[in-house]
Amino acid sequence: MSTVYHEITPLTDNDCFMVFARVKNKFDFPLHHHEEFELNFIEGAQGAKRIVGDNIEVIQNVELVLVGSNIPHGWFTNERPESKIHEITIQFHRDLFNEKLLQRNQLSFIRTMLERSVRGISFSPETIHSIKPRLLALNQNSGFGSVLELMSILHDLSISRNMHMLTSSSFVNENFTYNSRRLEKAFEFMKANYDKNISLEDMSKIVSMTEVGFSRFIKKRTGKTFIDSLNDIRLGHASRLLIDTTLTIAEVSYKCGFNNLSYFNRIFKKRYNCTPKEFRENYSGTRTFV
Repeated sequence: MSTVYHEITPLTDNDCFMVFARVKNKFDFPLHHHEEFELNFIEGAQGAKRIVGDNIEVIQNVELVLVGSNIPHGWFTNERPESKIHEITIQFHRDLFNEKLLQRNQLSFIRTMLERSVRGISFSPETIHSIKPRLLALNQNSGFGSVLELMSILHDLSISRNMHMLTSSSFVNENFTYNSRRLEKAFEFMKANYDKNISLEDMSKIVSMTEVGFSRFIKKRTGKTFIDSLNDIRLGHASRLLIDTTLTIAEVSYKCGFNNLSYFNRIFKKRYNCTPKEFRENYSGTRTFV
């Protein structure tokens, strides 16, 4: 498998979900995974390649896929680059429906669907046709009604016929979680203090380890250094500010804990394969945070 990027989505703890609607000519985001669930509607990209876990398929003109938490996924070069691709992406937190709520009888179908989404789920053309107008309308509102509508959409998807599991059952046995309270504590601290100056010494004290021990620990568990992990969190917040505000690039940089603008620009381009300015332009579209 190619390098899989860990995306820090623009969702915050105060959001229920995000709807991102846009029209584009090609797919340009790398293979990636993130903690949030993602429901992706795509129209006009017949011939493009979709990867979800170990499943690789050429897609038809219209498709709707639900991707579970931390499953590598991505859509790649359309064979008809002159065509217009309409994409609606809905991302929602893993705990939008907590365990106790999902145990209720009325949510049993949603619970089963979310459990199966660890393999990625592709929905039938008939289901897509019936759900499409509601997906198109979802980003028109940001109130409580839109939360109820998302729940209703997920319920209707969960009872739909002919849904198709994409990734093989053996593939999802790979462990994409870290299963470490120390690591969870470290990431909780970084997420809460990303805009401040955080040192390796600070982190080692938080998890009660030596600096060398923590450096080796986080690298072994995540495949990334402490600085890379912290920068991922900071860049995720930076992308949210670039999308959601009119702050200057420098203001975004400093608000996200980067005290050196040239360094911010350099690692941002390395991470997203474009400058912050280009990111803001390229990812312009209708984003609604609920």
